[in-house]
Amino acid sequence: MEIDLSGKKALVTGGSGGLGRTIVRTLSECGADVAIHYNSDEKSAALLAEELKASGRNSAAFRADITDPDSVKNMRDEVSRTFGMPDILIVNAVIQYEWKELLEQDIKDYYSQFESCVMQMVYMSKMFVPYMKEQHYGRIVVTNTECAVMAEPGCSAYTSAKRGLDGIVRVLAKEVGRDNITVNQIAPGWTITDKERAGGINPAPEYVASVPLGRRGTDQDIANMAAFLSSDLASFTTGAFIPVAGGRVMPAI
Repeated sequence: MEIDLSGKKALVTGGSGGLGRTIVRTLSECGADVAIHYNSDEKSAALLAEELKASGRNSAAFRADITDPDSVKNMRDEVSRTFGMPDILIVNAVIQYEWKELLEQDIKDYYSQFESCVMQMVYMSKMFVPYMKEQHYGRIVVTNTECAVMAEPGCSAYTSAKRGLDGIVRVLAKEVGRDNITVNQIAPGWTITDKERAGGINPAPEYVASVPLGRRGTDQDIANMAAFLSSDLASFTTGAFIPVAGGRVMPAI
């Protein structure tokens, strides 16, 4: 048994970022053609698309501000015209900001997190789910976070937005299940990506001590789950919130 995405088209938001790049590559290795969304890093997205094309897959980079509905619509139109509408949608982009305790956090950070988590999901769904409904098939995988469960100090803007995202995803899963569309969430822990590898991996002994499997997760750990949920091996899984955090988060029944 293997994950086979041959003949599928995927779109990954935040596809030029640290986690996004690994998801893009993994979907491609499983046989999918992959459209790479970016906002500001056009060079990285274009280089990644060329890398995938050199391996025999179709790929292209597409820019959009995922907090702007008109920008998302324009991306949808360009993807449809030049690449083809995706069977698989990976909602992964998020605005980065400096974490502070709630009393010190800038109010604008709460708005940016809501817009890049909750409203991105709304805009992407409105633009791409109608096609999935027409073809009676679709896979949507959303990057959430262990922080939505842990609610630890210093991440109130991020946590509140991701918890809102969780609500949107669960409702959408119930609304589109009849159309053979699955909608699932991955909740990574503190994940190692290429950016950290380049600068030196933080051993984070206190964090690792709280992880039953005794290590930090990697971008490949997350990408593997994304590929599984994108495949027909997960055809009867929807509405799930799946921590990929080494056991640090164990949602209760």
